[in-house]
Amino acid sequence: MVGATAAGAALFAAGNPALAATGARPPATDGEASLYDRLGGAFAIAAVVDHFSDAVVRNPIVGQQSANPALRAWHTGNLGRLPGLKFMRTLWVCNISGGPFQYSPTVPGATNLGLEAAHRLLRISPAEFDETAAELGRTLDHFGVPAREKGQVLAAFAAHKDEVTEGYRVAQAG
Repeated sequence: MVGATAAGAALFAAGNPALAATGARPPATDGEASLYDRLGGAFAIAAVVDHFSDAVVRNPIVGQQSANPALRAWHTGNLGRLPGLKFMRTLWVCNISGGPFQYSPTVPGATNLGLEAAHRLLRISPAEFDETAAELGRTLDHFGVPAREKGQVLAAFAAHKDEVTEGYRVAQAG
């Protein structure tokens, strides 16, 4: 999942990109629990990431049957890396939701939480990104995540659309 910009007190305010770029965890305000705590902590987040990751592999648009040859190849030839990807996704969500864990990308991007470098060669289109977000929404529904928290998680995910789709846009322009 998956800079971190998002809605609500527990996530980075969209109007504060300087804070988002630092990778710092947002504090809870007014005594409210962080999104991390409201999601149930690392174990609950890991369960959601596990389900989501498996669903993405099976998804006909972005998974093993994808028309995108890079996504299809990743989801058929790199499944041995899926446990590590699930771990990294879990750390990312824990980090951006205000948890005590620090995410560090395997392929550094423009920011500490940046995703463009890791996704560039996959050439993920905006429509493929949107389908992945829809899969995340279905996963959050599967786990009964309340609407407010679901919206905050999806906002954090959507904040990275330009980064994740950068490789596609560059390829289309070239």
